[in-house]
Order: sequence, then structure tokens, then C-alpha cells
Amino acid sequence: MTLGNSMLIPTLPLMKRELAVTSFQISLIITLYSVVAIVLIPIAGYMSDRFGRKKIIIPSLFIAAVGGLLCGTAHWFAGAYTFAVILIGRCIQGIGAAGGLPIVLPLVGDMFKKEEDVSKGLGVVETSNTFGKVLSPIAGSLLALLSWYAVFLSIPVLCLISILLVAFLVKVPPAAEDKEKPKFSAFLHSLVNIAKEKGRWLGAIFLIGIIGMFVLFAVLFYLSTLLEELYGIDGVPKGGLLAVPLSALCLASYLTGKWIGEDKPRMKWVTVIGLTILTASMLFMAWFGITTLWLLLLVVGIGGIGIGTALPCLDALITEGIDKEQRGTVSSVYSSMRFIGVAAGPPLMSIGMKWPTAALFYSLAGVSILGVLTALFAIRPKQKGPKASGGSKQAKEQTETIAVFKPAGVRDMPGNIKGTAPES
Repeated sequence: MTLGNSMLIPTLPLMKRELAVTSFQISLIITLYSVVAIVLIPIAGYMSDRFGRKKIIIPSLFIAAVGGLLCGTAHWFAGAYTFAVILIGRCIQGIGAAGGLPIVLPLVGDMFKKEEDVSKGLGVVETSNTFGKVLSPIAGSLLALLSWYAVFLSIPVLCLISILLVAFLVKVPPAAEDKEKPKFSAFLHSLVNIAKEKGRWLGAIFLIGIIGMFVLFAVLFYLSTLLEELYGIDGVPKGGLLAVPLSALCLASYLTGKWIGEDKPRMKWVTVIGLTILTASMLFMAWFGITTLWLLLLVVGIGGIGIGTALPCLDALITEGIDKEQRGTVSSVYSSMRFIGVAAGPPLMSIGMKWPTAALFYSLAGVSILGVLTALFAIRPKQKGPKASGGSKQAKEQTETIAVFKPAGVRDMPGNIKGTAPES
């Protein structure tokens, strides 16, 4: 999934010229893939619970391979309809992507019994995902040296390798396969219950995730276009420069994940600080209209640090605040929400690039400020209090809550906020 979008970013200006389409049209190559994934990720998550992780992951990889092959070969047979066929292929890729990373995460949970081993396994997955973000623009630029469609043809190769690795190396314990299979009605019921009980603070986290991905992919689209049109930089050097803000993001994400631990108030304030850094970088771009390349990369990299600081805190708040049995469902919905930002960023940036630079980045700063305010007022975690006598589950739930910002009129009694969600 990481390579499916990020690897295309440096090749979009070249594709735009070769296919003779507008900036908005070329941005749809990212958007349609993401929109399809948004819709299907929760369904794929349910199907993996119902039929087994590998039984969904392997067919999903095959579907993604078919979509990539269709995109890569469209120019050989589609003639004037090449771009339309590519968009169809990207939709097919999006179907396959829905059964990728969101299912890998609960699969890791199935494979290990100890929480410590699960955490280590998730760390390996996240490290791979992080490495993919940094590698993808360089890989995309290298493939573009061969042809504009080579990046699409690489997708089936990568999918085939992944299919073989999953089929022969991933072993799921029989207990995980034999567990009770949830019915679709129960799945929908669980979504409704989660929305009722925890919708306020989860909605805040979802919104911040959307904002982070929206600003990230909007700025990457802007930077990719600017490097070619203003600075005349393309190919591998361009891929290396695009990797600068992504490297900053990934390093910040890694270090933040190591530092926050299980301290929920710290997660909230680190999120606020990260989004404030992002806002400051967008305001700097708006005020000074930067054209010096090294300064542009520095400011965009600082924005990447802000996003990378916030994202692991959102992941951890979900993990700490949701019961283990519900984490798979909530994580899949969260993945869908983040894809909304991925889908919206490039096309809206293609429109915004027609505006004055100041107006464009003031708009992004405004979106970032919305994230700051959401984190500041809608996420109000309480640190674990002292253990109550007897260590009862009820006492534990009373001391471990994620409170939601509400007017005083909705309180049941002093100190007890109606609708506050107990954490696991």
C-alpha cells in the first residue's frame, strides 16, 4: 500500500505530459485508488475475521497485481482511451490494497500470544512501512528512467513476491483459524456500538489522521510539480529530494513511538505540538513565498516532522483506548479515514496551485490549525490513577478513561462525564 501511491508521486508530471492530461486529471491516479480503498478496507477487515487473514491477503495481492498490469499495458492496446483504462486499473489496485496493511496488523496479533511479541512484530511491520515511504520516491524516479509506465509494471512483480512470501513463510496458529467467525450483522452492530460509546474522541482522532495525510500528500504533489517546472529537476535527483521530507517524517515517527510509551496525556500534548509545528511550517511558506530550494526542503521537512510526531500518538491512543476485541474493526476504519486525506490532497492541490502561493499555504495552515484545536479540546485523556482496593475491573475502568470535551449540561454528576469510554 505504501508503494502503491508514494512511488507514483515523482512520476506524475511525466505521466501528465505523456498522456496529455491536466494536473487535476493526473491527480485522479492517486485519488481513485484511495477512494476505493476507503470504502473496502472495513469490509476486507471483516472478511479477514470471517474467513481468515491469509485467505484475504493473498487474493487481494493478486487483484492488486492485475490492476497494476492493466495500468502498465494500457498504452499498448487502449489508444485514445489509455488514461481511462489506467484509472480503471487503479480502481482495481485499490480493491487489492484494501486487503493489505490493515489485515497484516491483526494478522501479527494472531501469530503471537504474548503482548510483548505482538508489539515487536508490529514494530517490524511499521519499520517496513516507514522504509517504504522513504524508498518509494527514489524507486519511482528510477523506474521513470525506463518509461513512464514502468512504475505500474513493477506492481505485479512486487505483488508476486509478496504472495510467495505470505503463502510459504507466514504461519497462522490453528487457534486463530478456529476461533468463532463473526457474522456480518454482528460486525455492523459492533460498529454502531463503538460509534455510540466512543464516537466523540475516536472521531477527533480520525479527523486529525485525515488532516495529516491530506497536508502530506498535498505538499508532496506540490513539491513534485515544483521540482520539475521551476527547478528543472527530474529523475533520481528528484526522487532523492522528495525523500527528504518523508525521511524527516519517518524519523520523527520512529522516535516519537519509542518515547511516548503508555502515557496518554503525553500522547495528547505531543500530538498538539506536532500539529503546531506543521501549522508553523505552512504559515512560514505563506508569509515568505519561499523559492530557494534548500530552504523549501527545510521548511517542508519541518512540516514532515510535525506530521511524523502526531501520527504514532494517534495510533497509540486507539490501541490504549479500545478493547482488544474491537481494535481490528477500529483500526480498519481509521485506515479508511486516513485514505480520505490521501485521496483529497493531490486533486485539491492541483486546483490550489492556480492560486497565489500565500493563499494556498494559508489554506493549508488553516486546515492544520483545525487539527490543533481538535487535539486540544476533543482529546482529553486521563492518566492511570492508583489501583483501587481489590483491583476490580470496575475500579480499573473508573480510573482509566478517555474523556471527551462536552458542555457541562451533559454531565450526569460532578466528575462523571456521560459517554466517556473505558479503556482496555
